[in-house]
Amino acid sequence: MGVNRIIDGNGTTSGRKGAAGRAVMFQGTGSNVGKSLLTAGIARALTRRGLTVRPFKPQNMSNNAMVTADGGEIGRAQALQARACGVPPTVDMNPVLLKPQSEVGAQIVVQGKVTGSAKAREFQEIKRGLMPAVLESFERLKAAADIVVVEGAGSAAETNLRANDIANMGFARAADVPVVLVGDIDRGGVIASLVGTKTVLERQDVAMIEGFIVNKMRGDPSLFADGMTTIAEKTSWAAIGLLPYFDAARLLPAEDAFELAERTPVRKDGAKLKIAVPLLPRIANFDDFDPLAAEPDVDLVFVAPGEPLPAPLDLVILPGSKATIADLADFRANGWDIDLAGHHRRGGRVLGVCGGYQMLGKTISDPDGIEGPPASVPGLGLLDIETVLTGDKRLTETSGTSAANGAPFAGYEMHIGETVGPDTERPVLTFADGRQDGATADDGLVSGTYLHGLFGHDAQRAAFIETLGGKPSGRNHDAAIEATLDALADHIEAHLDLEKILKIAR
Repeated sequence: MGVNRIIDGNGTTSGRKGAAGRAVMFQGTGSNVGKSLLTAGIARALTRRGLTVRPFKPQNMSNNAMVTADGGEIGRAQALQARACGVPPTVDMNPVLLKPQSEVGAQIVVQGKVTGSAKAREFQEIKRGLMPAVLESFERLKAAADIVVVEGAGSAAETNLRANDIANMGFARAADVPVVLVGDIDRGGVIASLVGTKTVLERQDVAMIEGFIVNKMRGDPSLFADGMTTIAEKTSWAAIGLLPYFDAARLLPAEDAFELAERTPVRKDGAKLKIAVPLLPRIANFDDFDPLAAEPDVDLVFVAPGEPLPAPLDLVILPGSKATIADLADFRANGWDIDLAGHHRRGGRVLGVCGGYQMLGKTISDPDGIEGPPASVPGLGLLDIETVLTGDKRLTETSGTSAANGAPFAGYEMHIGETVGPDTERPVLTFADGRQDGATADDGLVSGTYLHGLFGHDAQRAAFIETLGGKPSGRNHDAAIEATLDALADHIEAHLDLEKILKIAR
């Protein structure tokens, strides 16, 4: 056996052969209270202290996913948390991932692999059988770490979903992991939400909670000093801290489209390039476009349903989708197909990524009902290709060069489907293994690719911007993410009692 370090009360470490790591879980009073970024920041802060830290989320629901080094997929937030710990993401960090395909149903991914789909009510019965896989993954992480920082899902107070729960208190009790409850003061009612959570939980669940954090404070923190005291008095939980709003969070990948819709767009009136991305209902892997949005010469806007695609534009990007045929129907219902056709007639460029690539073709067929009811529908017809959703899901990291500019790239494939047609004879990318990917229309204005993460490569992004007529900044995207994670860790060190968190962990 190796030597694992044990955390003492002062946050330092000491060697003890064969010891398993500690763990602490951060649950929320609701969705989007900031658990994901909080967990990432705490993971980075503890890692900088010399501890071996691993992130863990028993169950996640998100279409923003990342390919792992061990050939599976996990939620994007856990990939960011792994980065905060300085380690590659693995499937054990998010053993159950739900990828919504409709308002009431989702694809189920267990330890990185798709196992099927289920409607919400059906999943309530299925999830009781998933706890062994959840605990297995958790124990593997814990055995290799000084401390595991665990993130809950949604609200700890969803008592209607408590039976068979694997995401919050069900996991905490099964794994004997103490809980810190997180409330969001920015949305209001944080005293009631924290105190009320204690009121509605079972006594045994309440016993798992040992501290609380109030997140996203704007303005003078002293104005909420009495509020912190009130919560502590009414709950008997330790006050871990009042965390001011961290504005730089917008520079880090969002976990799901709910967060994306809430972000205030940063408009750049002086930017030369105007790019629009329609916000599809089941949009997937939209962090593909974060590196572009961060460029000073690029004004990138996500267009909400009901809003027209703005004009004039240099580029329209059709993003990935978890349910391509259903999202194509919504695309047409919003009138975006008419806007896109007009944009193309005016000489505007169009790029499709993964599901968006499939939408640009002549037809999309799903004969086996992989993403919804079996169907075959006409595409937007801007590329001479046809797609059949069939075969195994391709999950792999890859690299190579682009055909248009010869610039290098690195990214990942995460898709089901085979795409063929004359326009594939003008590929977009050549992979290092010799495979080619994507298609380009004969007018050169429309193209598509299955690759995610294309713009995260600095050289590729610079060449792409130059092709559009813009000026690349020379920005190092990876360095910017690392700097933001360090700034988040500094922010947490300044406002939260990490020593108290380490004492709570067991």
